[in-house]
Amino acid sequence: MSSRAAGETQAAAAAAGDGSDDEPCLSDSGSEGAWEEDDGDLKGPALRAPCLFCDRFFSSAEDAFCHCTSDHGFDIGMVALKHRLDFYGYIKLVNFIRLEKPTVECLCSINSPFPWEEEKYLKPALEDDLLLQFDVEDLLDSTSISCPNGLTEASSCLELLKHAEQRAELAEAALARAQDDVQKMRQFAQDFVMNTEVRSGSASSIADLREDEEDVYFSSYGHYGIHEEMIKDKVRTEGYRDFIYQNPHIFRDKIVLDVGCGTGILSMFAAKAGAKKVIGVDQSEIIYQAMDIIRLNGFEDTISLIKGRIEEVDLPVEKVDVVISEWMGYFLLFESMLDSVIYARDKYLAKGGSVYPDICTINLVAIGDLSKHADRLAFWDDVYGFSMSCMKKAVIPEAVVEVLDSGTLISEACVIKRIDCHVVSVPELEFSSDFTLTVTKTSVCTAIAGFFDIYFDKNCNKQVLFSTGPGCTKTHWKQTAFFLENPISVEEGEELKGKITIHKNRKDPRSLIIILSVRNVKQMYSLQ
Repeated sequence: MSSRAAGETQAAAAAAGDGSDDEPCLSDSGSEGAWEEDDGDLKGPALRAPCLFCDRFFSSAEDAFCHCTSDHGFDIGMVALKHRLDFYGYIKLVNFIRLEKPTVECLCSINSPFPWEEEKYLKPALEDDLLLQFDVEDLLDSTSISCPNGLTEASSCLELLKHAEQRAELAEAALARAQDDVQKMRQFAQDFVMNTEVRSGSASSIADLREDEEDVYFSSYGHYGIHEEMIKDKVRTEGYRDFIYQNPHIFRDKIVLDVGCGTGILSMFAAKAGAKKVIGVDQSEIIYQAMDIIRLNGFEDTISLIKGRIEEVDLPVEKVDVVISEWMGYFLLFESMLDSVIYARDKYLAKGGSVYPDICTINLVAIGDLSKHADRLAFWDDVYGFSMSCMKKAVIPEAVVEVLDSGTLISEACVIKRIDCHVVSVPELEFSSDFTLTVTKTSVCTAIAGFFDIYFDKNCNKQVLFSTGPGCTKTHWKQTAFFLENPISVEEGEELKGKITIHKNRKDPRSLIIILSVRNVKQMYSLQ
């Protein structure tokens, strides 16, 4: 039995809600009465390979398959090969037979569309079914299941020849697609070079592109909706409020700089905590609303607002005592606003001054959710009867920002980057890190997810922190999932090792390119 298939099946069972928490266990009494023998065939709760067509039990999937071939005339390997079943198709076929109990003759006569393609057949029909834990690739890659009584004749030379022909057809189709992709890339490169030559130069064209993207970025923050979402995020807003109100000594009689002040909520927290002067800077149009808000709440004598980029404006003071900012984006570094905070720190922060939040960590965790993986990728195999599998090439490299079910976590979290905002430099925000995820339960890893934790620590009498991880109170940052093209089986206690590289997209520096390597399989993702 393949360990990969065993893990995949257990994750599929978890995703389908198969009630794995109620899994039976052996009696503590050690009684031998729980085991039975009948004519040499073992039966009992510990043996979970029932025949697909009768009530006999077997100690392994291979024995059950051999029995199906010899006694019922049903060779599941040939069926999987004939219909080119992938892992999900094989799982659905087994559960379909268990639930619907078709005859062998009926199964042999079925053609596409297959009756077992419905998603309900992903849910295991039997608990701990060893047949579901068998790797379908073992059926396709081997010439036959090793059976007694000379049953290897079932895999005849003719079937082997058909198998080879089918693989050759698939290889030819893959080669044709690859050649087509290469041609498209050549044409794209040629068009790009010609277009940049028409302009005044490639450097200026990229500069123009970046300038336009900056305008779009700041324009998006000019609408009240995005600020409403952030303010209503209680984890975020109350985290800042509690840090400021519970540590007023940090702000009392101090000059505070609020980078990217938005509606001015952090500036007002600081002013209420006793700051002598607060300077809020924001490039977006929302700052005009912030000015009205400041006046409406009577802080106009304490809080001054300046419209513009922190890198381009002139502050009315030479130095500030405290820099505060809510700069975090998806996966912490999306939007690259920490660059602006670092600039403000280096130019305006007085010696001995502080930046808040001061400590941030980026974390990874393994996810096992076959149902969501199938919904995101296998969905394209059959869209209203049409294959759109080519869409997977566009879907896989895109990181997904969503709230993850804590029940799908299959490893402990691992910190891949610790950022001290008092000393970090901009180049350090692009990095590579090896990681090790300790697997907490045997399953199938379908994605690696990222989240971040925020700490208000320096000089704090009452330290405050919050997390955006799965299982914690939901935030507007959610989590960032990197789906694996091919899920991998993992076992409890295993150390899943990998490497992650994060750098800015050169065409759009506010977006990220992430390269993830797990078990020497490398995939590239974009977060934009």
